Amino acid sequence: MATVMQKIKDIEDEMARTQKNKATAHHLGLLKAKLAKLRRELLTPSSKGGGGAGEGFDVTKSGDSRVGLVGFPSVGKSTLLNKLTGTFSEVASYEFTTLTCIPGVITYRGAKIQLLDLPGIIEGAKDGKGRGRQVISTARTCNCILIVLDAIKPITHKRLIEKELEGFGIRLNKEPPNLTFRKKDKGGINLTSTATTTHLDLETVKAICSEYRIHNADITLRYDATADDLIDVIEGSRVYIPCIYVVNKIDQITLEELEILDKLPHYCPISAHLEWNLDGLLDKIWEYLSLTRIYTKPKGMNPDYEDPVILSSKKRTVEDFCNRIHKDMLKQFKYALVWGSSAKHKPQRVGKEHELEDEDVVQIIKKV
Repeated sequence: MATVMQKIKDIEDEMARTQKNKATAHHLGLLKAKLAKLRRELLTPSSKGGGGAGEGFDVTKSGDSRVGLVGFPSVGKSTLLNKLTGTFSEVASYEFTTLTCIPGVITYRGAKIQLLDLPGIIEGAKDGKGRGRQVISTARTCNCILIVLDAIKPITHKRLIEKELEGFGIRLNKEPPNLTFRKKDKGGINLTSTATTTHLDLETVKAICSEYRIHNADITLRYDATADDLIDVIEGSRVYIPCIYVVNKIDQITLEELEILDKLPHYCPISAHLEWNLDGLLDKIWEYLSLTRIYTKPKGMNPDYEDPVILSSKKRTVEDFCNRIHKDMLKQFKYALVWGSSAKHKPQRVGKEHELEDEDVVQIIKKV
């Protein structure tokens, strides 16, 4: 491990020393590619060392969505988890009380949301220090991440945690890069761009590709992509997760300080201890998870508004709805009747490719 760690440090030092300009762009691109490969080695250690997920980290995914709480020790994650879920997670004012990953479930607007209190991430987690690797590999499975910050020193902590998560291929509040990368058998590296300006030139692209031993590929840029974007696409293991910055202990700061924090994007102020604005936090979590509630209506009966079927924003067709209820349902599917904002008239007769919207009511008509 020390050798990989040392190599990472050496590259980071060299990058810090290198001036950023056009002449050094391809050199920096090459260093970034080397760094991404080394970090991947840390994430996927050889099986000989038994570097598995570690005790208490294999939490079975349950419920409709998974939210991870990440933060430095003693920022109040355990208190927040207790208040939101009633799960007992040992709370103490000394550092590192949570050494395993503790799950809890909140039922909110009919959805079951699993909350994970991930042990305090310390600086250097991405480089294998502490139990960072297990924490981060669990964080990668979440549908939303809450970075819990202490209102006293939020900005420095925010930057450090973002750097840790970024280093492990977690991209917060970002969309995947809009570029096409296609390997081929011959013809060298071809770069085409429809963007008006671009950071990436052919020399930098070739330098990055050569680090991955790719000598023939077509790359199309649709916007001003960076070397980091290209590396993300080649690596292919990046996860794009919505994130809320939960600033805790706001009872300990002044109104002026709170107004400054209020300008942060993706931010939610709370006091877990005093239970201030926990409703606001739950609303924001709901918004960032972008879940869709669909109510079922058995034939001749009223809709069941108590127990909605929960779909994600990406998978919300009638087909997805059927699969969520029972895997054999589609075999008997004839058509569906839909009431709600996705229906042109009430009810609308639709096929299985129809896109549903939040709080639609669906009745499935089976083949006779």
